[in-house]
Amino acid sequence: MTIRDPLPRSAPEAQGVSSAALSRLVDALDQIEYLHSVMVLRHGHVIAEGWWSPYAAESPHMLFSLSKSFTSTAIGLLVDEGRLSADDFVLPFFPDDAPASPSDNLKAMRVRHLLSMSTGHAEDTLGPVSLSGNPNWARGFLALPVAHAPGTHFVYNSGATYMLSAIVQRVTGQRLLHYLTPRLFQPLGIEGATWQQCPRGIDTGGWGLSIKTEDIAKFGQLYLQRGVWQGQQILSEAWVTEATSKHIDNATPDPSQPIDWAQGYGYQFWRSQHSAYRGDGAFGQFCVVMPDHDAVIAITSGVKDMQQVLDAVWEHLLPGLGDVKADNPLSQPLPVGERGQTPLPRGERAGAADAALKLSHLALTPQPGHAFSPVASRASGKRYAIEPNARGITALTFDFHLGRCTLTVHDAHGEHAIACGYRGWLPGVTTFQSDGTSHASCAASAASAAWASDEAYVIKLCYTETPFMNTLYCTFDEDALSVVLSSHVAFGPNEPTHLQGHLTP
Repeated sequence: MTIRDPLPRSAPEAQGVSSAALSRLVDALDQIEYLHSVMVLRHGHVIAEGWWSPYAAESPHMLFSLSKSFTSTAIGLLVDEGRLSADDFVLPFFPDDAPASPSDNLKAMRVRHLLSMSTGHAEDTLGPVSLSGNPNWARGFLALPVAHAPGTHFVYNSGATYMLSAIVQRVTGQRLLHYLTPRLFQPLGIEGATWQQCPRGIDTGGWGLSIKTEDIAKFGQLYLQRGVWQGQQILSEAWVTEATSKHIDNATPDPSQPIDWAQGYGYQFWRSQHSAYRGDGAFGQFCVVMPDHDAVIAITSGVKDMQQVLDAVWEHLLPGLGDVKADNPLSQPLPVGERGQTPLPRGERAGAADAALKLSHLALTPQPGHAFSPVASRASGKRYAIEPNARGITALTFDFHLGRCTLTVHDAHGEHAIACGYRGWLPGVTTFQSDGTSHASCAASAASAAWASDEAYVIKLCYTETPFMNTLYCTFDEDALSVVLSSHVAFGPNEPTHLQGHLTP
């Protein structure tokens, strides 16, 4: 798959950026487990880009809450079309779902409160709404108590973003994805976008969008250019300013609160240090816009500490950017592709080549260890019956051949194969899912495996369109098998699953 209407490329120094700073940034990101991609734009040009293999430029990536900024954009487009106002009350959009006696706080809730995470709820509504068993999430949202006056209290609230998606569908008669396609995705050359839906077919809004890294970068560049794309105003400058301004304070007394999550919140955008703003999603999906530096950075990852990623950007990239306010007034940003390139001196060309070389050789570390073990011939092709477990796995089969292995997971849904490479990542698809469940839907994957000892075989299974990676530590002991199945990142408690099994006749 190729990227439609790709952004222009340029050497870093041609856009006034130090390749040494980019090299330091890449080195810092490479030390964080696990970055998946990075793309840096300056003056509308891509000056650095890289994917940690097995992740790739042509693959979409799950955005989680970075999806929220796209949902906000749909609201902005409706405002621009005169079909909606941020001051509209929420209840009138859902006359059939409203409680019989709505509270004063619920009646006071406006679209702007959904946008700014200031609905007045005491906690995120997503859990109570999505896990209730009621397929009508809008009705569930409106039934929850609203403890505070809207506009006075910040609570990160994915249920509020879902309600924005539901409003888009009520107003337009279209899914959020379908409404955005001709107005945002097609003008920017974004193809293949997908969005998860609720049980009633409404896009989830606050999460669930999957697009490519360059698509994230284009979205950030559109906002940096104040809604202008290739000379056309596709989103009003007024909305860009409104959406990315601080509307409510989100700092807390908690000293452990990450600093970039305490700079204020806009309309589904976070304010950041250094006068920047961003959309972001769980486990390190970032679209960071730096107006003072005429720069955008897009990142996908599966990290545990998101502040660590931003710290690397501030520490290593910013010193190489300088301040462009004086020579590039942001009131008149140049469209993508209209900045010229200046030939680089020989020393700068060498620095740019070094940075590009690092970016082109990024890779997640394959599973270390040996290709062969005496156990392999004894265990190969044998079926291990697994004792009852929370994952519902009933049996495992290992097929070893020339240093590689295919693991087959058996459960009530059938058989789910995982082909593993040695000293590298073997790409493929599997129906064994990142949360340990299995179903008929195929997920893009890549696996690497090796013998850590004669008895222990370790498999790393990477889901290459998501932040998730599983590790299966398999220990063979005569006719017995024990497996520790763990996930690198997860929502909530992340305890490994322990499986016990024995050879079957």
